[in-house]
Parts: sequence; C-alpha cells; structure tokens
Amino acid sequence: MIIINTNMDSWLGMAKIKRRGLMFILSSPSGAGKTTLARMLLQKDKHLHTSISYTTRAPRPGERDGVDYYFTDRPTFEKMIKDGAFLEYAEFVGNYYGTPLDFVEEQLKKGEDVLFDIEWRGNRQLTSIARDDVVSVFIFPPSKQELLNRLRDRKQDSDEVVRSRMERTDDDLKHWDDYDYAIINRNLDKSLSKLLWILRAERLKKARRLGVQDFVNQLLKEPINYDTDK
Repeated sequence: MIIINTNMDSWLGMAKIKRRGLMFILSSPSGAGKTTLARMLLQKDKHLHTSISYTTRAPRPGERDGVDYYFTDRPTFEKMIKDGAFLEYAEFVGNYYGTPLDFVEEQLKKGEDVLFDIEWRGNRQLTSIARDDVVSVFIFPPSKQELLNRLRDRKQDSDEVVRSRMERTDDDLKHWDDYDYAIINRNLDKSLSKLLWILRAERLKKARRLGVQDFVNQLLKEPINYDTDK
C-alpha cells in the first residue's frame, strides 16, 4: 500500500529557499463546489491564505462582515474602483465582488500563496495583469442536474436566484479553456487531493523559486574534502 503524505510542510523543504508566492484561482459555475474546496484547502495548508473580498450583496445566513466578506454598498464600492483599491473586480448577478490589492501583493512578496474563489471574469483580469503569478483551476459539476440539486439543497438562495445562477452556467462553462487545469468535482476528497498536488507542483517551478540560483552558487563554490569517508 502506498501512503501519500498530505502534510504540506513536509513538502516545504523549499521554505529554506526564497520563493515568490502564487495566486491560486478556483472558478466554477455556482454550486459546483469551489467554495467548499477552497475552505478545505485552507485547512490543509498554512501557507495558503484567502483574501477577504468586498461585495455589495447582502450577507447570507451565518456570514460575518470582515470574516466571509467585507459587505459594503454600491457607491462605496464604485469609489474604491476609482481609487484603484482592487486587484480585480467583477459584477455577478447584480452585485459587485472585488479583491483588495495591498493584501495580495504583501503575501506574494513574503513567499506565501493567496487563494481566490472567483468567476471567469476575475480570472481573466488577474491573468492579464499578473500571468506569471497565476495558477488557475476550473471546477466542473458532474452534470447540470446535479448542479441544480446542489443549489437547491444548500437553501441559501430564493428560487429566482437559483434560476438566475443556472442560467449563467453555460456562460461559465464556455470559459473553462482559459484555465491551466480542470477538475470534475464528483467527490470532494478526490478533488481536494488533485488540487493539493497541483499546488505542490506549481510551487516547485523554478521561475517561482527565487533563491535557487543563490543555492546553486553556493554549491559551485563549496570545497570538497576527498580525504574523508563521510
């Protein structure tokens, strides 16, 4: 039996080598599981952080301001757009959603990664301005019927909103090819495992491991003692 160690720290021997963080984007049609998978990822990996987005939509039951989102009104959000406060923003089902710029850049410089639960327009914006920092994954539902069942079962939205989300599904699906990776979310645990392996592989890319050249330079200068057996 092969046992795979899913502890991210064991993979982060790379932590001793300076690296630039990445922006890990998850997108999907509403209800396909990206938000649940995002929460599971954050629990598994302490080097992955979520940027709390601003939104103009009303809080859902159980959501807290400053924890799930920063809830604000439309005039305030539009002023923030003019002030350049967002790394990306988009309008979805009549509401704005936006990612604050300062937090993201601070994390990337520290070698930490930032997780984004955003739709395809946000992915397109981020990719256009920071392609080298972006790793994107599109998450498919097993079927449209299953997607509808999930939206209804979570009981967070009115029938009108559910129908509106379903009507946007085809538009979301048509943009799957914008992404670096694609996963069909039939099983949350298996999908999580795939996301973890994607994240690990992307962290090891030489373009992000800024300290590798310094390590190579040290190796080249290192003297060798041939008079020892050790």
